[in-house]
Amino acid sequence: MLDLTTMRATLAEIYDLAPSMDLAEEMRDIHAKMDRVVPLPDFARYAPYIRAINKLKREKNAVILAHNYMTPEIYHGVADVVGDSLQLAIEATKVQADTIVQCGVHFMAETSKILNPAKTVLIPDVKAGCSLAESITAEGIAEMRAKYPGAPVVSYVNTTAEVKAASDICCTSSNAAQIVAEMDSDVVIMTPDQYLAQNVANEVPQKKVVWWEGSCIVHEQYTKDDINAFRALNSDTRIIAHPECPPDVVAVSDFSGSTSGIIDYVTREMPGSAMLVTECSMASNIADALPEVDFTGPCNMCPYMKKITLEKILWSLHTGTEAVEVDPQIAAKAKIAVERMIELSQALAK
Repeated sequence: MLDLTTMRATLAEIYDLAPSMDLAEEMRDIHAKMDRVVPLPDFARYAPYIRAINKLKREKNAVILAHNYMTPEIYHGVADVVGDSLQLAIEATKVQADTIVQCGVHFMAETSKILNPAKTVLIPDVKAGCSLAESITAEGIAEMRAKYPGAPVVSYVNTTAEVKAASDICCTSSNAAQIVAEMDSDVVIMTPDQYLAQNVANEVPQKKVVWWEGSCIVHEQYTKDDINAFRALNSDTRIIAHPECPPDVVAVSDFSGSTSGIIDYVTREMPGSAMLVTECSMASNIADALPEVDFTGPCNMCPYMKKITLEKILWSLHTGTEAVEVDPQIAAKAKIAVERMIELSQALAK
């Protein structure tokens, strides 16, 4: 278990981590990437950590993969690769560094280890779990297979290695509809996100999509009434929902897409004002790239993603903890499902 008191005391003995406006001024190039959402005095608190982490990455031949839900100081300050689950999985296959630091939740680190069994994969906080991933087990997959004999199992990448190993293919929110449409069966099992499955079923009516009743604690909190109430007061704001939201929320939104799809949509459409019906940090991380867009309205925060902090990243790099391991037999089976997803996604994109 991570002892924060010991961690902070040890780091303070080795690194100068005191807030510094002078250092913040020196690092204006990095701050410029986040200055709409992180004032310079706040950046002065982050700058010593960012400097130390980036130095350690070079010394230890490490690369940081960061999900779009990371906070701006991580996303813009220390990440080498950023993206949604599909983008990070693809980039994980290309990593040349000896060590991968996964800034995201545990299943993401497992996926990187599955794709890079010989590399060291670190997660800054091993307790950065995922309620959605924890809602399904390999036994649950077996239960669904028994209920729908012969139907292929398409499991969201937001699952444990054991669940991936028990599945036929993985998907992300960006490619789920395409992958389900390509399955050679009239009935397709989707796990574990019931709302993603229901939204896919609406997109792919030629398939009978059946699902496991799991959901994301962030996206399940949004309701149709919330969206309609917001629109009544903000009629010019473009409402953009993630497909992990309930179908009635998606139905009353202007657009629904994966995290990368949302970024593409906002970049293409350039609405004057937009509300992202997803995790809070998404808007923060794209705000500086799109100064013409006013990101507004409510959001829900993922408590698991926010367990990853600069000080924990520094500690992880400094000590080599927490290393993620996956049973080799499970990893071999899970790798098949993940690689099938990547290969099919790339083939469909051509």
